[in-house]
Amino acid sequence: MQFGTSSLDFSIQAYQEGVNPPVTKPNPEFLTDIGEEGMRALLDRFYEGLFESPIKHIFPESKEDMLIAAGHSADFFIQICGGPKHFNKNRGAPQMRGRHAPFHITPDARLHWLVTFEEALQPIIKEKKTSEVNIQSFWNYLNVFSQWMINAKD
Repeated sequence: MQFGTSSLDFSIQAYQEGVNPPVTKPNPEFLTDIGEEGMRALLDRFYEGLFESPIKHIFPESKEDMLIAAGHSADFFIQICGGPKHFNKNRGAPQMRGRHAPFHITPDARLHWLVTFEEALQPIIKEKKTSEVNIQSFWNYLNVFSQWMINAKD
């Protein structure tokens, strides 16, 4: 893995109402390199950040419930990255748009969600747990996937 000058691009694609861009799954090597435990740690950090974020009202109110949600999300991301189908086994087919429908998710909420995810990714970057290509692939997935979850206007 070469990490000299970073080539990571954490820019956020502009949301266009009514446009659902094609989603490309992350490189499976992202999961291979960080492992299931690394993915779970990533999602724990992410949900800890969400608990303190401006969009915390969208998420469970207790830290205990947030950790449960983080576990469900970790199962999803492990599966989407080519790992075991923990999510399907424990929760059924992902159908993420439907699962998120009850929540008021605006373009602004998406921005906060992505910024919080970028912060959660920092230890993986700093500790060089995987290549920048794999991190970029994961980020690109998040960038597009998050557009699909928007269901309300700011």
